[in-house]
Formats: sequence, structure tokens, C-alpha cells
Amino acid sequence: MLQTTKAVYNRILDLGIASPQVVINFAMFLEENNYFEDAFSVYERGVSIFKWPNVFDIWNTYLSKFLERYEGRKLERARDLFEQCLDGCPKKFAKNIYLLFAKMEEQYGMARHAMAVYERATTAVLPDEQFEMFTIYVQRAAAIFGVTHTRQIYEKAIEVLPDSGVRKMCVRFAELERKLGEIDRARAVFMHGSQLADPRIHGDFWKQWQEFEVAHGNEDTYRELLRIKRSVQAQYNTAVNYMSAQMLAAAGQTEQVPDGGAADTMKALEAKAVAIAEQAKADAAAKNKLLFVRSSEKEIADEATREENPDEIVLGEDDDDEEDNATHKPQVVEVTQQPVPSEVFGKLAAAAEAAAEATEDG
Repeated sequence: MLQTTKAVYNRILDLGIASPQVVINFAMFLEENNYFEDAFSVYERGVSIFKWPNVFDIWNTYLSKFLERYEGRKLERARDLFEQCLDGCPKKFAKNIYLLFAKMEEQYGMARHAMAVYERATTAVLPDEQFEMFTIYVQRAAAIFGVTHTRQIYEKAIEVLPDSGVRKMCVRFAELERKLGEIDRARAVFMHGSQLADPRIHGDFWKQWQEFEVAHGNEDTYRELLRIKRSVQAQYNTAVNYMSAQMLAAAGQTEQVPDGGAADTMKALEAKAVAIAEQAKADAAAKNKLLFVRSSEKEIADEATREENPDEIVLGEDDDDEEDNATHKPQVVEVTQQPVPSEVFGKLAAAAEAAAEATEDG
């Protein structure tokens, strides 16, 4: 009976008409009859035949049965099986595999290997499951190494998680620092998380921060909390107004105007054009007033000053011309010639006189 059943199952696998459930049933049948290695061989054939996501059930059953059978006696072989399973595993199915892998390392392997598996799992699962994986990671790290070892896990979670997860993780991180007596570090964590918490929507975050400041802060720290809250509120108001304007503009472009509303639309456009023209005239008048009022007042004041000064001397154009002619008239200087004393030339003068006399005698 046993050999006949094995032959039927093997024939189904050889023909390629087996389903994942047939593979699991065949392996379970062999396990019930104490053919454990044969059962594991069937699982191996199944994972080589099927691909993801159909192979998930086979892998999940295979790994569970292997750990149940050998526990920690064949640890390296179990690690190789987990690595083979995770190679190409979609994020949708990675969570259960990583949790089973980490549990094996905690029970039969090394704690640091288990922490490495948890860390890999935080980035290998779906975004919706990341917060849960970080929560499990923090719990196991605190249980194995202590709460101080969880600080770096919280920091990585704040970097990786989306905004909704960051707010929750910041509250937990701040609570941890408060329990450790690190009030300043807890306040810094609250400040970091406040940038992602809209006071109108995430009131729980601000309420917890206020309770923290009431219990451990002072007037200055509470005033700083209120200042940050107003700043974040203004930031989100600006962002909401901008998004609303963009949505209204997009809706206005895509909206179809009905037949009866065409006249109203034209009237609105004309009124807008008139308003723009009036605003332009007002701006031009203000600009002219700003540029020319001061110089006009100065000229009027100068004219009034000139009219009221009786002692002012007025020079005519003729007087100016006469002064210019008198200034530019050339002057004649008489030059008187005087003889140069012979002592100036010394011996040269005596030689020159001798030469002149010789010329005259000749």
C-alpha cells in the first residue's frame, strides 16, 4: 500500500500535473510513515517546480517541519534553507518567513544573528507592515540586550517610516528617554516629531507633549512648545491654502460652463478687467506722486524766496559779457635788454673778444 501510494504521487510529479497542495499532502504522508528525509526531498522538488507566490505554502510548511524535526541540530542547513527561501521572496510574503527565521536564531542560534534578521526584515516587508516589524524589533532587542540598545532602532525607524509611523515612534522614543531620565533628549524627540504633526489633526501628539512639559518642563520650555505649535500650524495652513488654490484652479479649467452661464462668465471677466485697470491707474498716480511732489514743492519755495528777498543783486547779461571781455583781453609787457657782465662767461669771454678782434684786423 505504501509503495503504491508513493508511486502514484511520484508519477503525478513527473507528469507535471501536481499542485502545491498535492506536494504538501505527499510530504505529510511520508512524514506520517516516518520517512522524514523522503518528505524533505518532496518539499525540495515542490519548491523547484513552483514559483512565487504559489510556492509560499510549500516553503512555510517545509521550514516549519524542518525546525520541528531537527531543532538546532542542523542549524547551518536550516540557515541555508531560509536564505534560499528569501532569495526572490516578494515583500507580501516576507514577514512570516523573517519572523520564523529570527525565532530560530533566538532559540537555537545567536542573539546578534537574530537582531540582524529583524533589521533586514524592517526594510524587506511591505510599507504597511514596517511599523509592526520595528515594534517587534524593539521589543526583542529590549528583552535580549536591554532598553538602551533600542535607541539606534528608534532612530532608524524615524528615518525609514512614513509620517504616520514617525509620529507614533517619536512618542514611544520620547517615553523611553523620559524613563531613562534623559529629559532633554525626550524634548528633542518631541521637537523633531512636531514637524510632522498638524495640530488640527494630530492633537494627541501635542497633548502628550504638553503633559510632558507640565511634568518635567518650566515656563520657558512650555512657551517654546507653544511657539513651535504656532509655527507648525502656520506652515500647514500655508500648504493647505496653496493646495486648495491649485485644486480650485484645476477644477475651474476642467469645469464645463453651461449655456445660461456664458453671459455671467463674460460679465465676471469684464468686471475683473475694469478692476485691474483701476488698480493700474491708482498705482501710476501713487508712483507719480512719489516721484515729483518733493521737487515741485522745492521749486515753489525757491520762487517765493527769490520774490521776498529785496537785497538780491541781479546781474545783467551785458555786464557778464563785459566782465568776460575784460578778463580775456591780452596785456602788452615791455622787455628791456641789458648787457650780460663778462664775469659770467670767464675765460670764454676773453677768448671770444680776441677772436673778434683778429677777425676785424684781418
